[in-house]
Amino acid sequence: MKHTDEKRQHPSLYLEVCFQNEEPRLPLHTSIVLFLLSYCECKSFKVFLVSTKPGSSQSLESQLPESLDVSEAHMEFLPQLVKGCRLPAVLDESGRLCRAGLAVVLRHIINKTLEADPTRNNVLALLGFKKTCLKACAEVSKWTRLCEIGIPSAVEEHLQNPTNQYQQLPLSILTLERKLAEPVRVHNDDKIRRQKLHEQKQNEKNESPEGEEQVDVDSKPEQLPQLCDGLELRTALAKLSVSSVPPLTTRENSEIRKVKTSDLPPLEHVFAEGLYFTLTDVVLLPCVHQYLCSLQTHSARTLHQLPHLLRWYSHVQEVPGVQQAANACGMTLSIPHVPTSSPLGASPEHNPTCLLEQEENQEMTTQLPFVGGPRPTMTKLQEKGIEAAFAPHPCPAWTLPWDSLPGAINPTEGKMSNIRAVRKRQQLNNLVAMVMQLAKPGYIIVDFCSGTGHVGIVLAHSLPDCQVILIENKEESLVRAQSRCTELGLKNIGFIQANLDYFTGPFHIGVALHGCGVATDMVMEHCIQARAAFVISPCCYGFIQNLLALRLFTPVLTVLFQEHMILCRFADQTAVQLPPDRRLIGKQCMGLVDLDRSWAAETHGYSVQVMTMEPESCSPKNNMLVGRPPQESGLEVNSSQLEGSSP
Repeated sequence: MKHTDEKRQHPSLYLEVCFQNEEPRLPLHTSIVLFLLSYCECKSFKVFLVSTKPGSSQSLESQLPESLDVSEAHMEFLPQLVKGCRLPAVLDESGRLCRAGLAVVLRHIINKTLEADPTRNNVLALLGFKKTCLKACAEVSKWTRLCEIGIPSAVEEHLQNPTNQYQQLPLSILTLERKLAEPVRVHNDDKIRRQKLHEQKQNEKNESPEGEEQVDVDSKPEQLPQLCDGLELRTALAKLSVSSVPPLTTRENSEIRKVKTSDLPPLEHVFAEGLYFTLTDVVLLPCVHQYLCSLQTHSARTLHQLPHLLRWYSHVQEVPGVQQAANACGMTLSIPHVPTSSPLGASPEHNPTCLLEQEENQEMTTQLPFVGGPRPTMTKLQEKGIEAAFAPHPCPAWTLPWDSLPGAINPTEGKMSNIRAVRKRQQLNNLVAMVMQLAKPGYIIVDFCSGTGHVGIVLAHSLPDCQVILIENKEESLVRAQSRCTELGLKNIGFIQANLDYFTGPFHIGVALHGCGVATDMVMEHCIQARAAFVISPCCYGFIQNLLALRLFTPVLTVLFQEHMILCRFADQTAVQLPPDRRLIGKQCMGLVDLDRSWAAETHGYSVQVMTMEPESCSPKNNMLVGRPPQESGLEVNSSQLEGSSP
């Protein structure tokens, strides 16, 4: 089924169907998206189930909400932008903007639901207090990485072979269990905590012999009220506008008001991010549901190790609309039966706390603070003949014809000062000059971490015979870039909102202007895997955080991680307000880190040059890495090819 020529009345949502033992099934990412669509009652998308075998969706009908417009699509006939991304993915009505990845797609579904009906407060609440729930990309947020990737991947692995994995809980599940055990802080929680103290004191009176009410001590444990959950759960449900929920008292008595904030009782987790039901809970519910069902079947005694997760699972089921949405997706929610037999022993292989502490201790040993400057490491490298070296710039005076370019291309049209706009133009001159040397008609050029599209839009305008793709995680930036391209009438450009890991398509040249920290290394990895050339200007060296740390300097260094991090930290000491000698050391550290990056690429057959952008004052982070894959290594930069492009 081919959809590229269809007139799109709604955005197209593409969901994966996989196979296990030749039988089709829905992977967790697909189940999560379907559950959110059902919970939101969203009908803003044309849904396609993507597989490699026709007719596979017929046996999955019980897991597909009846309200959805669902069709099949073959992987081979997907639109090009979608084909270059990991699913789930949404292609907008224009066919030029693709949103890929679980968190990005889920947030887009919420936004489309609110566009159709702004009164859906329960849907708006899914985005959290500041509307930032799962907004930070997985590359920089451990929480997003845990929820979007870690837990779904661990549960998928468990479901593939549950009988061999029940004895040891996945570390991602243990991390979530520990997270749910921590007290939480929410906006304006002082009032809620005082109300909790008031209720605790009231319960103490009721339980005393003189109280009018007493708790039946012979009652079974599961019949006793969970006092620690009572107020939190009522507060959470009140947030969802549930009827007949008693409001919090507006003013406490004097005894309660006098209690110091530090002495107030902590608030317990009700949902994954604290008191309130958010998008994170939507992501976790299908994962935890399938995981608990599997444990119930294969190793019910393991449930003893997950008391907070079980409590969270029961809370989620009390949220209005959850049961109905789950039923529509073929999920029968229930409270798992926990056997009364004793839990597993306290041996390291069965003790979840021990396992988690082992991992944390191992992580801490690799992140011990390193005291001192970069000179000892630089001297050690110098003694081995390793020094920062910069190739000469092949065309330092080349510039784009800014005065004759359309206004929407010029950075001065954006929200930046004139001085910054001039420097941005100088940075663009450098990257565009290098890309134009490498590009050929028909090439696909990817602008990674594109922001509002300063680099990609100039390239699309300057190279009309090439296809340019902008990849950016921030929706606001990408929408602005799309608006600029519409104003310019550019047809050879596409947009992908996604984390870097979700882009898997082929391309010929990768570009990144000031890829922050590990983003530079991730872009290089993408380019090397695609055998594509790259033109990259790194930034924020201190955020590299031991990713591919000093790979080829290993035989020289005695404390690999610590010495690498000190070089990265001092590589950020290049600001113009710093003393000249400090900036010089910073520049040398930048050169060493980028030299290591270039050597790593050269092990894959690349030819890499590390050079300084011209003029050097265009940015404190003025390094530029230009890499050519093996088939292009014989190409030399020829400034004559750029003649006629300068004003």
